[in-house]
Parts: sequence; C-alpha cells; structure tokens
Amino acid sequence: MIHSDQGSQYGSTDTLAFMKENNLQPSMSRRGNCHDNAVAESFFATFKKRVIQRKIYATRDEAKGEIFNFIEMFYNPVKRHSHTGGVSPAKFEQAYFSRLEGV
Repeated sequence: MIHSDQGSQYGSTDTLAFMKENNLQPSMSRRGNCHDNAVAESFFATFKKRVIQRKIYATRDEAKGEIFNFIEMFYNPVKRHSHTGGVSPAKFEQAYFSRLEGV
C-alpha cells in the first residue's frame, strides 16, 4: 500500500500505472484532513531516525530484515504510543482482547 496526500504526482497516470504493475494499492487521505496521516508520519519519523538514517543496504533482504526487526522487536512490543494511551501496540492489543474475554 502506498499512502499519500492529495499531491498531483501521486494521482498521475504514470504513478498509478507503476503501482498497478507492482501490485501496490494506492491510498489517499481526504482533502483537508491533516490528521489522516499522523500515525503513519509518526511511525516513519521514528523509523528514519532509529533505523535508516544515512544507511545504504547491500541487498533488499538486508533491508527487509532490519525493517522486520524494527517493527516486530521494538515498535510493536516496546515503543509507547500516545494514541494507545501511552502503551505499546502489543500491550494495547493484549488489554483489548483480555477485556473481550471477560465479557
């Protein structure tokens, strides 16, 4: 999935053709909704600062491995998020499902 604002370059024929050729799903925020991308932008800002800043990967597999480790070993289980009440996504999900089991 490729999520973007409503910039004309993201809706261009060339970009849409590229996405289709590479099995990518376009996604655009609604016009005038500046909060639509806040969570994604926060993720990518953290990712860029902690993982890929000034780094060149030798292979795609090396990059994939580092991305996977960042998400599954740090971001989801450890990183606290303001939009989940100050807990990690994993803890938030665990609490959510614990409440469902009690119902």
